Amino acid sequence: MKHLAALALLVALSGCGLRPLYAGGSAGPVARTLSTIEVGPIGGRAGWLVRTKLQDRLGAKPGEAHPYRLEVKLDDDITGFGIRADDAVTRERRTLRARYQLVDASKGTVLLDATAGSDVGIDVVSSEYATVAAEQTALERLAETIADQIVTRVAVYATHDGGNR
Repeated sequence: MKHLAALALLVALSGCGLRPLYAGGSAGPVARTLSTIEVGPIGGRAGWLVRTKLQDRLGAKPGEAHPYRLEVKLDDDITGFGIRADDAVTRERRTLRARYQLVDASKGTVLLDATAGSDVGIDVVSSEYATVAAEQTALERLAETIADQIVTRVAVYATHDGGNR
């Protein structure tokens, strides 16, 4: 009976027009479009991390002409909270926000203008080294999350509009 219900669900979903975002794998239209996007320089350590993650996910080959450019501006912030009686911070929140634009490199036209963001909590411990290490680990995780959000949004754009180019 469970198999019959699962089959009915699959049939119903196939009729609603849903299709896999990355259909065709690396040879599919979305993957091909993503591989034509050059990521512009992004300042700071957070920028280096995000740019590297974006380049890995997009798969653009260096040295080739890229019809699209991704421009990203980051806002990286650490806020202390959880104050003890002696005014020592016991918890921090690291927030990374990105404003990004997908630009047609030949015309300079902005095709997509959006934001991405995430935050993570950090325990502040008595060891300064451990706290700094936790802040860096948090930044690495945030960079990965931001890059995933950006690539997903650009891929959705590519299926609706960019795939027609």
